Amino acid sequence: MEFTEEFIRYVNNNPLYATIGIRIEKAVDGEARSSLDPNPNICWPFPGQPHGGILFTLMDTTMAVAIFSSLEGGQNCTTIHADIQYTLPAKGNHFTCVARITHETGRLTFVRGEIHDVDNQLVALGQATFRVIRHDPMEPS
Repeated sequence: MEFTEEFIRYVNNNPLYATIGIRIEKAVDGEARSSLDPNPNICWPFPGQPHGGILFTLMDTTMAVAIFSSLEGGQNCTTIHADIQYTLPAKGNHFTCVARITHETGRLTFVRGEIHDVDNQLVALGQATFRVIRHDPMEPS
């Protein structure tokens, strides 16, 4: 599936990403890049440090988008397992996540991702397994 700039704008224009501060930047051929400019309201319990769950959401989102970029029409994916390790406190106001597919077998896809801070220090790394599923679009109401 091709992620045009128009489609990326559409994906980025959702209330979850806007509230958290996530932006999908690029997705092509099983690789994706996104950024997080955290809303101060999600920096808890430490000011200027996004909660680990927010970083997990950034990682899971970026991994899924990496898979979306390799799927054919009528397909989607869902996370069936994800694991993340936090290597440093995530301090700052800008983070970048990169993810890439590492292996595909049948309906399972394996992905790895990393989150770096503005100084390019690794603050989290993770891996996940996704199931590729058929996508039946919802009918507009």
